[in-house]
Amino acid sequence: MMITLFVIHLACSCALVGLIWTMQVVHYPLLKQVGPEEFVAYHARHTALITWLVGPLMLAELGSAAWLLFLGERSWFFVVSLAALALVWVCTAIFQIPIHQKLASGYDGDAIDRLVRTNRWRTLCWTIRGLCLCWLLIQKFH
Repeated sequence: MMITLFVIHLACSCALVGLIWTMQVVHYPLLKQVGPEEFVAYHARHTALITWLVGPLMLAELGSAAWLLFLGERSWFFVVSLAALALVWVCTAIFQIPIHQKLASGYDGDAIDRLVRTNRWRTLCWTIRGLCLCWLLIQKFH
C-alpha cells in the first residue's frame, strides 16, 4: 500500500512541477500581452479553468502527503519535501491569491510582474519537492 500511495503522491507532485514551470515561464508572463479591454474576462476564465486543474492536484498532493506521514514516512527527503509543500501553500495564500484578486478587477502590469516574481518561490519549492520525491523513489524502492 505504501508504494502505491507514494506513486500517487509523486505523480501529483510531478504534474504540479510541470504545471508550475509552464505557468512561470509561459503563461504568467503572457498575461502582459492581453489587452486591458479583454483582461478581466480573460483573467476570470483563466482562474476558473486553472482551478479545476490545480485544485484537485494540490488537494491530492496534500492529502497523500498527510497519509504518508500518518503511515510513518519520516525520511529526510520526505521531510524536506513536506517543508517545501508548506512553503507552496503559504506562498499561494500570501502572494498568489491576493495578486489574482487584484488582477480580477483589471489589467495591472506591476501586479503581473509581482505575480511572476513571487511565483518563483512556488516554482522552486515544487521543483525541490519533485527532486526529493524522485530521489526517494529511487532510494527506497529501487
